[in-house]
Amino acid sequence: MLRTLPALILSCLLPVAAQAAPCGNTSQGFNTWKAAFAQEAAAAGVQQRGLQALSGVQYSKGTIAADRNQKGVKYSLKDFMRIRGVDAIVAGGRKRKAGNPRFYGSLEQAYGVPSGILLAIHGMESGFGSGFGKYNVLSSNATVAYDCRRSAFFTNHLVAALKLVDRGWLDPNSRGAAHGEIGHTQFLAGNVLAYGRDGNGDGRVDLYNLGDAMASTANFLRQKGWQPGQSYDQGTRNFRVLNEWNAATVYQKAIAIAAKRIDG
Repeated sequence: MLRTLPALILSCLLPVAAQAAPCGNTSQGFNTWKAAFAQEAAAAGVQQRGLQALSGVQYSKGTIAADRNQKGVKYSLKDFMRIRGVDAIVAGGRKRKAGNPRFYGSLEQAYGVPSGILLAIHGMESGFGSGFGKYNVLSSNATVAYDCRRSAFFTNHLVAALKLVDRGWLDPNSRGAAHGEIGHTQFLAGNVLAYGRDGNGDGRVDLYNLGDAMASTANFLRQKGWQPGQSYDQGTRNFRVLNEWNAATVYQKAIAIAAKRIDG
């Protein structure tokens, strides 16, 4: 029977799959990894545009420095809100909601997520689009996919990012945060593929476009279990949904507080 054959013989009978590219902890093996990963990406369905973009990525020392410097969120709620400028986020959120009530109202009607939640996240993640990040998205994503610390997690997002390039949804020169986060609300690429929405109707999902980013953020929360019309106070189901967005409890509390103040 087939199950009794030695492993070596059995492996010869199975389809040949692309071997996983070996990870590394320094820049020394990055180009070798990149060549191997190109085969892995092609096997996963990445097309020519994505593979061409992959060939141009570079090891990001800045990404590694930021990754190694992560210490978690250990601030008190009061200090976190002061450091992250929650008062300014509330003021900015109120101004934007008042300036475009039809836009934010349509999002709430379509997805059931309050405007205040979306605006608080937008303000917290990118200062309402004032700062998307300084790192090349693809190079950052490739660097943490290559790095052994969390290679498996970021490999999936790198494949997704290359597929976004294939679709014309991501420019290979796009800038984002240190781990490859994208656009107004700092999505990882895999989440763009899974939850992205074309909010402005142009046939693309572009997280640097406000309409697409807000619709995608609202859809993410709704798909993760957000209950329209229900409370998002701590301990509720909606508050727990915020954990799907960011695992830091102090972040979740700050978003909930800011959202209530924005919606007034």
